Amino acid sequence: VANQTLQNKSLKGKEIYFSTKKHEGDEGALHLTESAARFDQSVCGKLSELLHIAGPGLKKGKNRIFYGIHQDFPCVAVVGLGKSDSGVCGAENWDAGKENIRHAVSVGCRSLQELEVSHVEVDGCGDPQSAAEGAVLGLFNYDQLKSKKKIKVTTQLHGSSDVDCWKKGVVYGEGQNLARFLMEAPANHITPTAFASTIEEKLAPHAERVTITWIEEQQMGAFLSVAKGSEEPPVFLELHYNGSPDSKQPPLLLVGKGITFDSGGISLKPSVSMDAMRADMGGAATVCASIVTAAALNLPVNIIGLAPLCENMPSGKATKPGDVVRAKNGKTIQVDNTDAEGRLILADALCYAHAFHPKAIVNVATLTGAMDVALGSAATGVFTNSDWLWEQLHKASVVTGDRVWRMPLFQHYSKQVTDSQLADLNNIGKYSRSGGACTAAAFLREFVTAPHWAHLDIAGVMSNKDEIPYLRKGMSGRPTRTLVDELRFSRHV
Repeated sequence: VANQTLQNKSLKGKEIYFSTKKHEGDEGALHLTESAARFDQSVCGKLSELLHIAGPGLKKGKNRIFYGIHQDFPCVAVVGLGKSDSGVCGAENWDAGKENIRHAVSVGCRSLQELEVSHVEVDGCGDPQSAAEGAVLGLFNYDQLKSKKKIKVTTQLHGSSDVDCWKKGVVYGEGQNLARFLMEAPANHITPTAFASTIEEKLAPHAERVTITWIEEQQMGAFLSVAKGSEEPPVFLELHYNGSPDSKQPPLLLVGKGITFDSGGISLKPSVSMDAMRADMGGAATVCASIVTAAALNLPVNIIGLAPLCENMPSGKATKPGDVVRAKNGKTIQVDNTDAEGRLILADALCYAHAFHPKAIVNVATLTGAMDVALGSAATGVFTNSDWLWEQLHKASVVTGDRVWRMPLFQHYSKQVTDSQLADLNNIGKYSRSGGACTAAAFLREFVTAPHWAHLDIAGVMSNKDEIPYLRKGMSGRPTRTLVDELRFSRHV
């Protein structure tokens, strides 16, 4: 057995996909992709013969593995793609064809990884970018701190000359995996300082500017009120990517919440699942990863990223419920719940963002459990004052399959956060358990004057159990790819 395992580690694998057309009178018929059909022809129909012998047609996402069909490929994984005519689905708000490809490729790659196949050639399925995303996302596994690790699998496109689209998909997938890595890593490994160093290292090949802003000089009292409870020093990370030929083009500005561990502060969270709060910097992770991805793609757009990074911890120095702090724009905030800290650090970052006169501001945050209750993991909640910006985000999400859903930004909610006994604002709504995601968005709006602003609450999509089939269980890195495509689409307007 040991020898066999050793031999398998040097195996090459090949994935072939087929789709089933569910037309009347055509039930169960196998329709191979072009690449699969050419492969079948090269082995004198042996693949299709084995598929028929193996039983009923494969359902979407189900696979079979065959051995010894081709001398160059010891094992071949075949995966069902679903309906061949799948495309953009208005009811689901995504391109079902692209999602089916991502799902199928991830299944095939992981099944061969379990056999300790080290190199896989992947059928592009007519959409090499989606195929590459499925391969890269499906194979990611955070096992850096484990003694026993899964075998590392390299992938390449098979049966297509569209290598550029494949490479683009690899960059998109690696971008999301960077966010997943940052979110999954333990809080004692990804401190604010370590987070900033990681991003600086990733941006270095693209020669972009990374700045550590002096928080005290910027009078970011709300941010500092959260950070002061921890022994870890806070960091305000500022990223500049200038891809536009026109250096004077107003930048698109992204802001990410960067709480590298959230205990709740004095308003301490329950101990159950508190370990997941290592990913409370998911907003900063996805924002920074999307900028690294945009730089790797050489997108012709100017981007600025801001990430206030700190821990939220209880101590003798920590903010106490009922304390009043002053934000960068001079507004005072009564902090009645120290576990509603994300909006405090974002408030100062949003104020600072306006200094760059951006074309649009998008902030991203694992902000409220209420968003998870409202939408679950199906979509990111979007609160925005701009129909144009909403259209860019929605269009991007349909392509990436990482969906967004527009939420209300009514004055009804603003009144609940401006009704404060001691200050201009309260960091929780007047009716704390009602519309929590909406009152949090209304709070942030008090620090925005830009005509194009969107707040993305990603609390519900922070992690993945089994909802997204091409992501393993763990932190999801969502919605990094949607942010990248939003940057790509917004530059045209």
